[in-house]
Amino acid sequence: MTHSEQHGPEIVVGLVATPPDHPARVAAGLTAELAGRLSEQVDAGVRWTVREGWGEVAPRRDGGAEALLDDVAQRRTDARWDVAVCLTDLPLHTERAPLVAQTSARRRVAVVSLPALGLSQLRAARAVVPDLVNRLLTDASDQRVPPAGWAPAETASRVAAIHRVVGEADGGELRYVDSRLTGRVRLLTGMVKANRPGRALLGLSKLLVGAFGTAAFALTTDTIWQMGDALGGLRLAVIMLLGLTALVAWLIVAHDLWEKPDRETPAELARQFNLGTILTLALATAVSYLVLFAGTVLAAALLIDTSVLEQTLQRPVDFTDYLTLAWITSSLATVGGAIGSGLENEDTVRAAAYGYHPEPGGWRDERDG
Repeated sequence: MTHSEQHGPEIVVGLVATPPDHPARVAAGLTAELAGRLSEQVDAGVRWTVREGWGEVAPRRDGGAEALLDDVAQRRTDARWDVAVCLTDLPLHTERAPLVAQTSARRRVAVVSLPALGLSQLRAARAVVPDLVNRLLTDASDQRVPPAGWAPAETASRVAAIHRVVGEADGGELRYVDSRLTGRVRLLTGMVKANRPGRALLGLSKLLVGAFGTAAFALTTDTIWQMGDALGGLRLAVIMLLGLTALVAWLIVAHDLWEKPDRETPAELARQFNLGTILTLALATAVSYLVLFAGTVLAAALLIDTSVLEQTLQRPVDFTDYLTLAWITSSLATVGGAIGSGLENEDTVRAAAYGYHPEPGGWRDERDG
């Protein structure tokens, strides 16, 4: 909760994060400074009060932005806020293009889809939320602040994700939309960030340990040395990609991470969730592979003497031969690591599923705030 120091009419702005996971962290970073930004950008004579609250653990999926706006409007009425802005990690669309934000002056609420903002979500939220609050108050004819002296489309110059604004400006029902091509790319990268791949990487720690144990054992067999020497770079690359693909597929199947369309989850949204899950796991497993590769190179250099390797391969060797040996060993070890992934804590692995939101430990819903 933040209060500005000026005396004058008070305007209470509610900032709702749903689900209380990644959106809550963005909201926490924004809440501390939102009152000051509203004072600078909207009206310094108003006493701005920002109240932070948490929405549902699993927000409604079947109604898109309109359902979120209805839910937040009810929350705003119950909490007696003047306006409310919802931050969500749901990927929203309108006219087959990613929806960045939507305002409703009638309901005095707005919703912002964080994934549509791309990678710099907090920085973009700092720019767009004060504009949305100003727009809501202007379109709702709130006399406590002067009317906004700019058109809604000017927000696009401050937020790269906003390509155009559509809707009824007079009625205050506005949709801020990204482009179809670059917007989809930005949305996917934003979904991966919202899914926190670092959390998935930490969740695969046992897998990495198991794979490294498999790699260390494989390094002691000269058959692997000869295989690495015989295979070319293209075949080694194919083996690596097959190993990583098999690992991602195994994680999805073994831990039931695949989102299935149902009455509450439209087919398009399920596809978006599954793509976000695949990309998150692909990034986490790729980083794990690099860590495994680096460890295997070090182990090979320490365990295998150059003279022994030369005797087995019957030719002079250099450091690239150790890299090749680590390459094939790491690729084969990822398959062994996949078996070890079955030993992972279920919650840590399921956290990689984009549509999965565990009960928030430590968060509290300030419905009376």
